[in-house]
Amino acid sequence: MDKKRKLVLFIASSLDGYIATNDESLEWLYRVEGEGDNGFSEFYNTVDTIIMGKKTYDWILNQDLKEFPYKNKDCYVFTRSSAENNENVKFINGDITDFINNLKAQDGKNIWIVGGGQLLHSFIQRGLVDEFILTIAPTLIGNGIPLFRKGEYQLELSLKRMRNFNQFVELHYEYKK
Repeated sequence: MDKKRKLVLFIASSLDGYIATNDESLEWLYRVEGEGDNGFSEFYNTVDTIIMGKKTYDWILNQDLKEFPYKNKDCYVFTRSSAENNENVKFINGDITDFINNLKAQDGKNIWIVGGGQLLHSFIQRGLVDEFILTIAPTLIGNGIPLFRKGEYQLELSLKRMRNFNQFVELHYEYKK
């Protein structure tokens, strides 16, 4: 491939900027009427690598799924503790900037950041996220787990696309480096 891979955030948020309630529930999101899979399949076909933090990985494992949802993708989980790789994921506890830049330099499709929180915050502070695809639900939940944490950073973004899926609005931004 001749184009550089991109690190992309694809995530849903409440209108007031939360990705889950304080007890990690997404029930508010499932009550919104969407359209089809709200662009998920289209996006999913553009990536071959998944990255997430250990907290997101543990949340996925606790969802009573029949099988790991990203079996057909390379999946990396960033953790501060030691963990053994398994058939679904490789655990990473090294320098995130070097790791991401090495992934971006390899041939392949884009790289998806699954979940938000501290790992996303680290990527944003280092200017590693290339695109932000945010699907906004017409719901205010008042408090919960914020999509973006407070910090010492400022990114300028450029709107690539805007579309809606019934009640959801998708905003697709590119980081202006």
